[in-house]
Amino acid sequence: MAVPGDPPNSTPEGMGGGDDEFRSDEYRSVVFDEDFVRAARLQEYSAQERMGEHARAVRSRSIWSGNGTASRTSTPGRGARQGMLLVLLIATAFAVAVYLGLRNPYVPPPGGPAQALSSTVVPLAPTTVVPGGRPVDLYAKSPAADYRVGAAGITLPAVRRTHHFTDAQVVAALSIAKDYLVQSSLDPDILAGAASRPVRVLLDPDQLAQFDRSMTSPSGDGRHAATGWLVRFDQAAAVMADPRVRVSGSLAFEEVAPDTLEVTTDHTFVYAVRPATGSPAAADGASLFTVRRELRLRFDRDDLGARRLELASAYVMAGPQDCSADPAGAFRPLLAGAGPTTVGPAASDPFASGRPHRTAGLCGVLAPPATPQTPPAPQADPVSPAP
Repeated sequence: MAVPGDPPNSTPEGMGGGDDEFRSDEYRSVVFDEDFVRAARLQEYSAQERMGEHARAVRSRSIWSGNGTASRTSTPGRGARQGMLLVLLIATAFAVAVYLGLRNPYVPPPGGPAQALSSTVVPLAPTTVVPGGRPVDLYAKSPAADYRVGAAGITLPAVRRTHHFTDAQVVAALSIAKDYLVQSSLDPDILAGAASRPVRVLLDPDQLAQFDRSMTSPSGDGRHAATGWLVRFDQAAAVMADPRVRVSGSLAFEEVAPDTLEVTTDHTFVYAVRPATGSPAAADGASLFTVRRELRLRFDRDDLGARRLELASAYVMAGPQDCSADPAGAFRPLLAGAGPTTVGPAASDPFASGRPHRTAGLCGVLAPPATPQTPPAPQADPVSPAP
C-alpha cells in the first residue's frame, strides 16, 4: 500500500524508493527554496483573510515592503498611495524649478511713468544783413560747407555694453535716437508743419498728451513749445529752398540707472529757405537758417522693445530770427536782405562744437558767418539775454 509521499504507481523505474533517491538532481531543479518563496510577488491570503467577502485568493506583494520581503501587516493599496506621494513630490519639485527659472532676480523692475519734457528755445538775431543767393553758393561760403547732407550727417558712436544693457540694446537706443532726429529735423512734411505723426509715434505714451497740446496750443512756458519737439517753419513767412539739409553733430550714451539708458544728441542743422511768396525759380532769393539742437533722450527696456523714447529735455538755438517773434509754435526766419534787429548781447555761434553755455534768456545774437572750415572743439560763446 502506498504511503503519502510515494509517487503513484510505485517508484519510477531506475529510482530507489527512499527519500534520498527521490530528491534526485532531476527533481531538485523544480524545488523552490525559501528565498525564492519570500521574493514572490504573489502571496496567498491566510485562511482568516480568505473568509472575508469578495476576498481574492492571493494579493500582490508591495515593492515598498523593503529588503525584498513582503510585510504581513501591509494592507492593499498602500503601494499605490506611496506611488502617488512620489509623483506629487516630483511635480512639486518641478513647479518650484520652473518658478525659480522664470523669476530672474537680476532683471531690474520696469521704470515708472515718463517725465514731462523740459524745453528751452532761443531765437538768434543777426548783427548784419542776412546774405542771400543760391543755396549751393550760400553753403559753400558758410561753416556748413563740409557738413554732410541729411541723415548721413547723423553718425552713431562706437558701441559698448553698459553694466545693465547689452550691446544690442545700446545699438537699439542709438538707432531710435537717430530715427527721431531724422523725423523731427529732416522730414519735409514736419518742416512744413503739415504733419506731426512721424514724430509722435516715436514717443512714450506718457508724453503724448503733452506733445499733442504743444502741437495744437504751443506756448513758451518751457513745457509746450512745438519747436522743442521738432523743427518747423511758419509757412506764411518762409519755405524750403533746397531739400538737402546740411547736418553735423554727435551722439553719446550712458547708463543713468539700472533700468534707464540715456542718449544725448548735439547737432547743427542748416536749412536753405526762401520767401513763401517768392518764385521757386529765383536764383538769389534763398538764405540760410541754422538750428542747434541738444536733446536728452531716455530709454527703458519697454521703450527699446517698442522702438520709442522719452524726450527728457531740449535746448534749441535758431536764427536768424527777430527777437520779438515767438519761436514756440514755429520758426520765422529773417530772409535775405533783412537787417539787424538786436544789438547788445554777446554773439552766439551755433556752429561751435562743444556744449553751449545756457545763460541765454529769450533771445541771443547770431554770430556772423565765418570762413568755411572744419570746426574744432572749443567751448561755445555764451548766449546772453537781450536787454
